[in-house]
Amino acid sequence: MSVKLLVHEIYLSVQGESTFAGLPCIFVRLTGCDLRCSYCDTAYAFKGGQSMTVKEVLTEINRLAAPYADRQIKNQSLPIIEVTGGEPLLQKNVPQLMTDLCDSGFTVLIETSGAHPIGDLDSRIHRIMDLKCPSSGESERMLWENIQHLGSLDEVKCVIATQEDYEWCKSKIKKWDLQKKCEILISWCAPLTESQHHPDLKSAPASTDLITRQALIERMIQDAVPARFQAQLHKVVWPVDAMGV
Repeated sequence: MSVKLLVHEIYLSVQGESTFAGLPCIFVRLTGCDLRCSYCDTAYAFKGGQSMTVKEVLTEINRLAAPYADRQIKNQSLPIIEVTGGEPLLQKNVPQLMTDLCDSGFTVLIETSGAHPIGDLDSRIHRIMDLKCPSSGESERMLWENIQHLGSLDEVKCVIATQEDYEWCKSKIKKWDLQKKCEILISWCAPLTESQHHPDLKSAPASTDLITRQALIERMIQDAVPARFQAQLHKVVWPVDAMGV
């Protein structure tokens, strides 16, 4: 029986976030998520998509990657691959896909909410795991046991919308001594466009509670937070609600 995945889209762009930001990247966006974060900008992937076998997904990735044959940056083979969603770990065949990609010589990233176990994934995978701050409405869904599985290849990401989010993030960095485990990413929460406001999302924080991008960076510097501020490059280059970029 064929091993299948429910795939929303596969496309070539540049990595917009993480320590790999700016590199050519093939995104495999899978359908479905069991969280409804207030700031979610990919709610269009909650449903839909098409059923594809792992072999078909690999074939499409190899087609998109073909122009980069033998191209590298500082021994980094191009393009990199990111499996995202939705929540990719909801689909049981995702680990096989990622292991097959690692076996093929790709650098493989997965972006996950932190609400599902990451410990059994192939050790070659770069796990980018959210820490869901209070304004997401989904902090209680965090699976804190995942922290023990984080290593030098991995990254944790906090999306900051409010001062409360910032203080929460700082407290988690300190509690878990995260800077000794992996890279820490702090993202400013870009406002959703009208078309991105899915009716099932959790309530967004009041406008009076929001922290500006500038204020967030200045606080990080003032407090000497051992983290990397990151912009979402794809939202700088393309319209903020553009898909397939």
